[in-house]
Amino acid sequence: MHNPLDLPADLPVPVDDGACAHLTGQNLSDLQLRSTQGSLVTLGQPKGRTVLYCYPRTGQPGQPLPTGWDDIPGARGCTPQACGFRDHYQELLKAGASQVFGLSTQDPDYQREVVDRLHLPFSILSDNDLIFAGALKLPTFKVDGMTLIKRLTLIIDGNRITKVFYPVFPPDRSAEETLQWLAANPPPVAH
Repeated sequence: MHNPLDLPADLPVPVDDGACAHLTGQNLSDLQLRSTQGSLVTLGQPKGRTVLYCYPRTGQPGQPLPTGWDDIPGARGCTPQACGFRDHYQELLKAGASQVFGLSTQDPDYQREVVDRLHLPFSILSDNDLIFAGALKLPTFKVDGMTLIKRLTLIIDGNRITKVFYPVFPPDRSAEETLQWLAANPPPVAH
């Protein structure tokens, strides 16, 4: 069995296949996503600067990984990525983020276990119907009958995507990379 916090040293590095090139500058629609707090979140409604990190799926200790998981570029590392955003959460807010969310295709009950186990100070959003991924044409991949979102991070100002991090590697450095960008790029001033 694997430890979800461990990242093997020989993970394949994902390449930029251009699958997110269309996202910068795109406006978000009013699609609602279920959160681990039991509420519906509409990312297309302006609420300052949002950091949204999308990831394939979190594993659970003692449970097997999907088939060939460590061989799929960018698949492994969701738990270390979530822990990075947890550990840098206050710094992200100080650097201009109004809110931080994770997003995966797992259902909210599964995600709630992750939020509790990892003590995440933010909600995870569920796109288990792939409506958000489909509307934005996010890159996905399939494994063991599941369609999963490739790892990426969006900075959303109001309802417009300002910055896209893709591919994200290594995943345990994602929050630090996001924080560095936020520090260098203050949110636009509202008029």
